[in-house]
Amino acid sequence: MSVQMEVWGDYACWSRPELKTERYSYDVPTPSGARGMLESVYWHPGLRWHIDKVYVMNPIRFTNLRRNEVKSKILASAILSEANGKAASYIDRNEDIQQRATTMLRDVHYVIEAHFEMTDKASASDNPGKFQDIVKRRIQRGQFYHQPCFGCREFPAQFRWCEEPPPCPEELKGPRDLGWMLYDMDYTNPEDTRPLFFRASLEDGVLRVPGRNSREVRG
Repeated sequence: MSVQMEVWGDYACWSRPELKTERYSYDVPTPSGARGMLESVYWHPGLRWHIDKVYVMNPIRFTNLRRNEVKSKILASAILSEANGKAASYIDRNEDIQQRATTMLRDVHYVIEAHFEMTDKASASDNPGKFQDIVKRRIQRGQFYHQPCFGCREFPAQFRWCEEPPPCPEELKGPRDLGWMLYDMDYTNPEDTRPLFFRASLEDGVLRVPGRNSREVRG
């Protein structure tokens, strides 16, 4: 069943994996990023979200920012040791802090069109109509499990229910090739997690997302 959610905010950054030292955003949300925003509003083991389209409502504009980031991560083993009272685990911000440049999007506005399918973890009382009503009600009321964001926690997303996407901006009319884009991560084999990519393009401001099993999606 189809759902349309309108999202907007001041900044967004969906980092390109090929540029690791400095963050550089894709031109539009990745399918996994768009799915994450829907899951932050409503997630249930009995359904699985699939992104169909992303409507770009504002012209694509970039801006630059330098941010302080930490270069280290606390190991799970260190947390376990601390839990057992053996050692303390922490990140020394004075030693691990570093400045990184971020090329990100500004004044972003999208409509995410998606559908969901039932999974084998749905209970006997679950059905598509029930989930559709819950999702619509939560979006209309502004409810969420955690604040939806545009790629980074620092870039929160406002959202509302959308009945009909607004017209395409004049600047985005026509085709635009966006190159290879991250589609999602393949967790089929837990010991060999792989990224999936697809050739993304805009047509009159609309990003059409292929199905996960489509030949357009490659590992």
